[in-house]
Amino acid sequence: MQIIPAVDVLDGRVVRLLRGDFDAVTEYAGDPVTLGRRWIDEGAELVHLVDLAGAKTGQPDVAMWEAFGAAGIPFEVGGGIRTNALVDEAIAAGAHRVVLGSAAVWEPEIVGEAVRAHGADRVVAAVDVRDRHATGSGWLDEGKELGGVIRSLADIGVKWAMVTAISRDGTLAGPDVDLVRQVLSANPALSVIGSGGVGTLEHLTALQAGGAVAAIVGRALYDGVFTLSQAIARMGGE
Repeated sequence: MQIIPAVDVLDGRVVRLLRGDFDAVTEYAGDPVTLGRRWIDEGAELVHLVDLAGAKTGQPDVAMWEAFGAAGIPFEVGGGIRTNALVDEAIAAGAHRVVLGSAAVWEPEIVGEAVRAHGADRVVAAVDVRDRHATGSGWLDEGKELGGVIRSLADIGVKWAMVTAISRDGTLAGPDVDLVRQVLSANPALSVIGSGGVGTLEHLTALQAGGAVAAIVGRALYDGVFTLSQAIARMGGE
């Protein structure tokens, strides 16, 4: 299982939110590009870059994408990408994959068009779940019934889905493995990236057992609970 370190950015600062709450912010030292480079140097194949302000407003910081691309950091990017013009810009800036959340919930035709334009391996649908509803708009909207969203992804050719239990995000309390299994039960063809709550190496093992092919890890790495090299080794990497 691939380990993907997160770089969540709010107003130019690297932060973590607790359960997606913009009033519960923990800030970490270092600028986003420096930290992105650190994770690659420590063995990551890909960094998960999130523009939190963009997720709220729908106006992501394109200059940040360009900075990551110029630094040669392999990255996937999400946060406020709700049009195919922005998908095109992200890929032009160097993003290996583009993550769409609000569009996956409310405008799946946009995600389908991105898949057709760039291929299924370049597009990730973010399935961010609260009370079994998939949400968008920086996790601030009411969401839509999860099963319907998963079925719509199958209809538009999505291969990659990042599945997050919002109630676990930033808590270190463990991922919602049952949610991963539920998503895969509804659409077994998906390649699922587990996200939210990873706090121990055992949590990574549980995600893998649940069917995830990759895991987003944030706070556990920043707080020094375990190192990236330990996580990679645990999952069978070098």
